[in-house]
Amino acid sequence: MTPEEIKNKIQTALPGTALKWVRDTLLIENPQDLPKVANFLKTSEEFRFDYLSSVTGADYLQYLEAVYHLYSMEKKTGPFVLRARVGRDQARIPSLVPLYRGAEYQEREAYDTYGIIFENHPDLRRIFMWEGFEGFPMRKDYVQEDSEILEASDIEWLEKHQVQVPEGMKKRAEELKKQGRRAVAERPGQPEPQ
Repeated sequence: MTPEEIKNKIQTALPGTALKWVRDTLLIENPQDLPKVANFLKTSEEFRFDYLSSVTGADYLQYLEAVYHLYSMEKKTGPFVLRARVGRDQARIPSLVPLYRGAEYQEREAYDTYGIIFENHPDLRRIFMWEGFEGFPMRKDYVQEDSEILEASDIEWLEKHQVQVPEGMKKRAEELKKQGRRAVAERPGQPEPQ
């Protein structure tokens, strides 16, 4: 079956669903349509995409995407790749955990690293970063902290876990806190032309 035939079958079964092929992947133009498209692909006798192997995020600077790889164990086909695109400031996509239990930890990872909020996820919280971590480290606009300077929250966590922190580091952290600043790494400047 050609990609265009697959798209037409989905749109016939789900009228009003806007879809577009992007480099061998199916982009669902309205993220709110993701669950019904995934449900159709999973339950349709023709497709039977019953296995979700991965969920990940992608940052394209102007927008974020959640990317899903589906397989049919019964028909031994796949991957079939779905994408849902959202704005950076409105990064909300319906969760597929009700359809694919295996999406639970993978959606948490995409939330933790890209900041995509999966609506109706049963336990959406950070999985790699600690609670209170600021930002989303896989976003292209993320500014890394200076690893040589600790912040007050870092020191609090370390001392809670019985780690001795040198007094100089504690003082520097307090100064940053009073100034309302973060320990942001300096990006190297452009080399001077010679």
